[in-house]
Amino acid sequence: MIEGFTSSLAEVNGTRLHYVAGGQGDPVVLLPGWPRTWYQFHKIMPLLAQRYRVIAVDLRGMGDSEKPAAGYDKKTMARDIYELIHALGYSEANIAGEDIGSMVAYSFAANHPEATRKVALWEVGHPGEAFNDLRVLPQEGRTTGPWWFGLNQVRELPEQLLEGRSRFLIDWLIDYQASGPEHFSEEARALYAAAYDTPDAIRAGNGWYQTFGQVIADAEHYPILTMPLLGLGGVHFPFVPALLEGKVADATYVELKGAGHYLAEERPDELARELTAFFG
Repeated sequence: MIEGFTSSLAEVNGTRLHYVAGGQGDPVVLLPGWPRTWYQFHKIMPLLAQRYRVIAVDLRGMGDSEKPAAGYDKKTMARDIYELIHALGYSEANIAGEDIGSMVAYSFAANHPEATRKVALWEVGHPGEAFNDLRVLPQEGRTTGPWWFGLNQVRELPEQLLEGRSRFLIDWLIDYQASGPEHFSEEARALYAAAYDTPDAIRAGNGWYQTFGQVIADAEHYPILTMPLLGLGGVHFPFVPALLEGKVADATYVELKGAGHYLAEERPDELARELTAFFG
């Protein structure tokens, strides 16, 4: 555990969420991505806690949170976070998310604007029609396409392939998508592998991807976001403004040049600085 932070559980929206909180000030809620946990923010949490009440959440199906059979669409997951914020005594919060967490952050802002002060998301954003055009075959400058999008759509097989072997997946994704493997300690790699080694954990993580069709359809009815939004990116930065085009009234974009996919662990100082300047 990070010094000055505490680990807790909360029953919200029919499920149990695990979160780690520390610091004082306005609440900043951090939402992680696949295949990681709240721990992906361990480098930026102490920096943000100098100014904010930082709340890093294991999403539904992640880490020490419950892994129910359903509810992995981003609207339901956003409702989880909305109820958690109210259970902690807040009527509104700043929301920030990476990867799957960025999708939940956008859905939170779209479905609960009255509870959203500002929203920051990176790498990459909420699924849209562009997701239907993703190419699995290698494109220029890449040695492979996002094959894991397809694997995570398959039911039951990923559990059979990955149970007890998730460390191979973790290491491959880090080595392929990060700007350098040195940004990830052995402790972090082992923690993520353990978090995704069981059939239930693999199934739940797959569920975040298997709902993309529903999530894309849900977004067709979302209003234009009017609260300030910060979009950041590293290797996938072009997707960030592309996915938000025409959907946000007040957006600022920042590219962390040379960064890979995992900004919170690769560029913690820069990311914390951008978030602090944005949230105020």
